Amino acid sequence: MFPVMLQVENLTLGYGQRCLVKQLNLQIRPGERWALLGLNGSGKTSLLHCLAGLMPPQSGRIHLFGQPLQHLGRRQIARQLGLLLQQQNDSFPISVRDTLLAGRHPHLGPWGWPSAAERQQAEDLLELLELTELAERQSDSLSGGERQRLAIAQLLLQEPSLALLDEPDSQLDPCRRACLSELLAQRFSQAGRACLMSLHDPNLAQRCCNRVLLLYGDGRWQAGSSAELLTQEKLEQVYGCRVAVHHSAQGVLFMPGF
Repeated sequence: MFPVMLQVENLTLGYGQRCLVKQLNLQIRPGERWALLGLNGSGKTSLLHCLAGLMPPQSGRIHLFGQPLQHLGRRQIARQLGLLLQQQNDSFPISVRDTLLAGRHPHLGPWGWPSAAERQQAEDLLELLELTELAERQSDSLSGGERQRLAIAQLLLQEPSLALLDEPDSQLDPCRRACLSELLAQRFSQAGRACLMSLHDPNLAQRCCNRVLLLYGDGRWQAGSSAELLTQEKLEQVYGCRVAVHHSAQGVLFMPGF
């Protein structure tokens, strides 16, 4: 049995009188790629922020690699856990290349600079995410899709063992969305890696994830394998609408039913 990277025990999360997640129990192990699915407002972003230590739960415990999350410093967390936010903040815009290199910050000393090998990693990621021609541009001059690709590149340069991604496909065109799903599936299927990503498209979840966490927005949740939870019945329950299933040589495709 693989070791547990993130362990969540009886976690309850909500605002005021509204309960988003009630007594969640979850274990994320190496090789697992989790899709987090639910309606807008069901608590996906709040849960990711809670698991990253950015907001406290109402009750419950979170352990990161066996240590209580609340006892860890931000740099210590960032060496093991990466978080891709839904919206990027360029309060101090710098070049695309320097923004990317900031992803190595958790691994550097107080006066450390990225090594030649780390800089080459950055150049490889710029090319992989089609950002090389934008490397000298200011990060705040990028389009939404370009900024999202830069944030993904920064997360990959950080090299966390566990990544929490909030809508990583946001603002990407269909071609780049497909390439992203393949890239994330490849990177986080490597030994010692795992991820949990909130998504709106169950087809993307089916393509790049092997585990699923469903949030119903009223405290209820379900966790299990993709084969178990990515079904017409479960998706209709979580989204509250009809779901049509199309079978083809490429596999199953879920579409809103009318």
